[in-house]
Amino acid sequence: MSRIFRKSADTWLRVIMLLAAVALVAGVGLLVAGAASNVTTRENIAPVQPVPFSHRHHVGGLGIDCRYCHAAVEVSASAGLPPTETCMTCHSQLWTDADLLAPVRQSWAERTPIHWARVHNLPDFAYFDHSIHVSSGVGCVECHGNVDEMPLTRQAENLRMRFCIDCHDDPAPRLRPREAVFDMDWTPPPDRRALGERLVERYGIDTDDLTHCYICHR
Repeated sequence: MSRIFRKSADTWLRVIMLLAAVALVAGVGLLVAGAASNVTTRENIAPVQPVPFSHRHHVGGLGIDCRYCHAAVEVSASAGLPPTETCMTCHSQLWTDADLLAPVRQSWAERTPIHWARVHNLPDFAYFDHSIHVSSGVGCVECHGNVDEMPLTRQAENLRMRFCIDCHDDPAPRLRPREAVFDMDWTPPPDRRALGERLVERYGIDTDDLTHCYICHR
């Protein structure tokens, strides 16, 4: 009786099945690694802006308070971006001929907004309210990092769901007094958890409710 397959066919079948399994595992690993990479999360990436605004110069060097530019951060879900008028309160008198600031002057002259590239861009299905976090004693640096040290603004955290859940599950170690929320140089006490637990009670933070789905997905 003639053979349909060679004797080596069984060996080759096993090799092919093994290679397929390895390729499948490697493919899944690449997908997981890709989802966690900064290419996907945008962590530590500073997008190109129409004007290379430096928080290190304006906040770290000049000491400008966050609320001077992000005026809505205490009362609105969005922190807001400064209108060109805010920039021109200084730059109508300082660096008036700087090539770097030509887009600002053009925006002012033409009464058109500057189209800044978004640095922190949450998915549409995730709801974030700046005012609630500010009133709860969450410092800017907890999510945005030390912007006072950034020559160009970058996304300091990966902003994945796990990042938010970790804080919502145990907010105490990340809280500070409200008056220190915008203070880039605030130094926590040795026992920050004890302070945070007092602030949880003082600010009426319902820790049992923070991890419910509807808090962030509405």
